[in-house]
Amino acid sequence: MKRSIAAIAIMILVVSAFSATGTAFAKDKSTHYRVTITNITRGQIISPPILISHDRNFHLFKLGYPAPPGLDVLAEDGDTGPLETYLDSLGSVYDYRVADGGIMPGQSVTIKIKTKRGYRYLSAAGMLVISNDAFFAMRRVYARSWGNTVVDARAYDSGSEVNSEDCAFIPGPPCGSGGVRDTDGAEGYVYPHSGIHGIGDLEPAEHDWNNPVASIMIQRTK
Repeated sequence: MKRSIAAIAIMILVVSAFSATGTAFAKDKSTHYRVTITNITRGQIISPPILISHDRNFHLFKLGYPAPPGLDVLAEDGDTGPLETYLDSLGSVYDYRVADGGIMPGQSVTIKIKTKRGYRYLSAAGMLVISNDAFFAMRRVYARSWGNTVVDARAYDSGSEVNSEDCAFIPGPPCGSGGVRDTDGAEGYVYPHSGIHGIGDLEPAEHDWNNPVASIMIQRTK
């Protein structure tokens, strides 16, 4: 009889714990979104963009301040690896995804991402590869639980390279010089990019832009 009572007590504890856990999971259940990023420039290619879901405390960058770890590398070479490492260290980030490929002018890519309660904000970035350190960014957009949200994203300068427009330091075509930095005279802070001016090897008629540079649609799927 004592064994039976003990067994029943254990079963009650297990069931109670399972129920409590189930309730917690229900509260934290992820919400799924599909985000489509369209390149609306005439002559810039966007590197595979990164999309991030996060809480209200996260800032992809702050204007007038140095670029956070990894954002400078993304802006200079389209490489998201260092930024991903930085995001992994932050409790303010819930999920992040990188697109499978870059975006040609007039084309789009779609990225799927998860959010949850408290982490309903989305940010995104990708390099304008025919530049020294230009990137597009969407910052802190609230992911609504109904309808679609369309956001226009503008170009920013990471301030980590000087805008020499010299092909020796530009990864995109017609240059092809990835992994080489031109830091002498770099501004040192993030600011709105002023475009391509024809002071080096790039032709403004081909590669300049007027903001915005990307159009982004956010759709809830689950």
